[in-house]
Amino acid sequence: MNTRRRTVLTAGAAALATGCGSSGDGDGDGDGGTAPASASGTGKTPKASVTPTGELTRTSGIPVGGGTVFKDRKVVVTQPEAGEFKAFSAVCTHAGCIVASVSDGTINCACHGSRFSITDASVEAGPAPRPLPAERITVEGDSIRLG
Repeated sequence: MNTRRRTVLTAGAAALATGCGSSGDGDGDGDGGTAPASASGTGKTPKASVTPTGELTRTSGIPVGGGTVFKDRKVVVTQPEAGEFKAFSAVCTHAGCIVASVSDGTINCACHGSRFSITDASVEAGPAPRPLPAERITVEGDSIRLG
């Protein structure tokens, strides 16, 4: 085998080993631990929405009369009135899109214009056929966790 062909094969093998190599734990981050699965399917827990303690957000992160969509967790948390926190699935009941925003008292799906109440997720504007399902959250102090 000539030197050029051997160099190409060696470089290709190195790239394959680097790109497909395993750290032994299957999550590809090289830390030896198992990363929690996320709804996005990346296997990594997004740092922007879940802290190492399992906290989804702080109560201060949810505006009164509004809410926040956590797309990676497929959940939306609202605060209809001061100190009252609700959580709903962020998956629109019309076509399965993830809702995009919360404004003017509604949870809004950008795909086809469905809007849901921040209070009980009832349909305020279609084409969604039914409310967003409720999700369980735990509020302790100023911490909000799923479940």
